[in-house]
Amino acid sequence: MAQTTAVTGTTVDEVLAELAALEDPRAREVNARHGDDHGVNLGKLRAVAKRLKTQQELALELWATGDTAARLLALLICRVKAFGSAELDAMLRQAGTPKVQDWLVNYVVKKSPHAETLRVLWFADRDPVVASAGWALTSDRVVKQPEGLDLPGLLDIIEAEMQAAPDRLQWAMNHCLAQIGIEHAGHRARALDIGERLEVLKDYPTPPNCTSPFAPIWITEMVKRQQQ
Repeated sequence: MAQTTAVTGTTVDEVLAELAALEDPRAREVNARHGDDHGVNLGKLRAVAKRLKTQQELALELWATGDTAARLLALLICRVKAFGSAELDAMLRQAGTPKVQDWLVNYVVKKSPHAETLRVLWFADRDPVVASAGWALTSDRVVKQPEGLDLPGLLDIIEAEMQAAPDRLQWAMNHCLAQIGIEHAGHRARALDIGERLEVLKDYPTPPNCTSPFAPIWITEMVKRQQQ
């Protein structure tokens, strides 16, 4: 028997069937290059979420399927403040793919009253994927609420550990380095120096009209834009 939400009568099976119908082999191929195992165009996925609106019970049922597209949809229709910190911690550790992790952090955790608790919990986690989420939340604070952060201490960690960090953790540390350099003029020279010496993402392929993720280029370009 199909599970049914009490709110609208929409069943998980119906939603999964709709997502399956949106499957595009070309999209799956592109997503696979980034470690994601689904083939649903994200614009179409967002259109489904817009129609369903916020439905927490359905979101929980979709998450429980373990299907990547279903989990992405769940993150779009969930009620952010309904999750406790332990629940969000478990969800991050279950996330499985980069896109699910990114959406969980950006669309749910950053808007949660538990964001700071989880930032501290995840920041030094032994799992580099979990730690990368802690660094993503730290980058957010660097920009929006830097009071109380030890920016020199963050730069110390980045300088010592970023070059040898696993890919996702390295990317998150590099983002934090760039944000410190962009947002905090007093630490800009050191951030630029660290980026130049470590050369992390220096040769990252960057499409035309996009800013390189190499921190010195990124910092310089964004500061230039702010000053215009």
